[in-house]
Amino acid sequence: MTSAVSIRRAGAPEMMDVVTIDVPAPGPGEVRVALELIGVNFADVMIRMGLYPDAPALPLVPGYEGAGRIESVGEGVDADRIGEAVLVLAKSGCYAEHVVVPARFALRRPDGVDVRDAAALAVNWLTAYQMLEVMAPPRPGETVLIHGAAGGVGQAAVRLARRRGARVIGSASPSKHEILRGQGLAMVFDSRRSSFAATVRAATGGRGADVVLEPRHGRWILESYRAAAPAGRVVMHGFAAAATGKQGSRWSALRTVIEAPWFRINPISLMNDNKALMGVNLGRLWNDADLLLGWLDELMCWLADGEIKPTIDSIYPLERADLAHHRLQDRLNVGKILLATSCYQGDDIEDVMGS
Repeated sequence: MTSAVSIRRAGAPEMMDVVTIDVPAPGPGEVRVALELIGVNFADVMIRMGLYPDAPALPLVPGYEGAGRIESVGEGVDADRIGEAVLVLAKSGCYAEHVVVPARFALRRPDGVDVRDAAALAVNWLTAYQMLEVMAPPRPGETVLIHGAAGGVGQAAVRLARRRGARVIGSASPSKHEILRGQGLAMVFDSRRSSFAATVRAATGGRGADVVLEPRHGRWILESYRAAAPAGRVVMHGFAAAATGKQGSRWSALRTVIEAPWFRINPISLMNDNKALMGVNLGRLWNDADLLLGWLDELMCWLADGEIKPTIDSIYPLERADLAHHRLQDRLNVGKILLATSCYQGDDIEDVMGS
């Protein structure tokens, strides 16, 4: 038997239970991985709140990513892979001590790559990579505005934008501004400000940002569009504005959709304004595995070469996934939150078991 965290029904973080299940057996072409660390993502929060349209039916074991070692292989998989240190990308099921995935979705962890960095890499960095390396790559000297710059995706985006020689500005909670300035951001403002386009233009000599990364959706889209420069690119990559409260509200999600600028931004306005509006949903690329895995392989190479490094905020025991969700949803984190199983040997786990 093995332990996992299951979301029994939509609601607050306390709707997640630690359950005991049978150790899964890998089928043909699959591997079973004993996970050490698991990545926590805002999509997990949306699933828990019942606001993620692509999620399987509840109850379910969430979790898209983790790092550990291959423990068993199915028919057709080289037995020499047993014991291999890997990074895992999954459709779900990673909030567990063991997960089964297609063998190609368990990528060998290069020598010298820390298990924490591997566990924090896949979802956040793939999202940032798609935006800043594939869809809207900034040129050296261009300005990139990153909303939620202290979050998991935001921190990855800060590093990728600076890697390309861009000037980075961002928004975040005021308590995180000093940290972001220390990372070289030229300007930081409060992410709760509903009107910021004028501030961005003032900080860019009246021009606006060349690339804007917008994770909130709804009414925020238009203001980010207004903050973009001529020939600017706005990339939407989330639905965070719908996640109000801890229980989840379909009215909040509906209101966010209603507040989107359906008529203000249209094909004619895009042409007249000389701007681009794009969208990213990593979960809709599962059928393009070669694309995803190619991006992830490049990120792994950069990680192994020391060109990039994830920001780790905190590590919680798997059994306290509820506290990890509270921290993420309260926007207290700077960088990635991880969950640790009993296989993890590090001594940097939050001491919260008595909470």
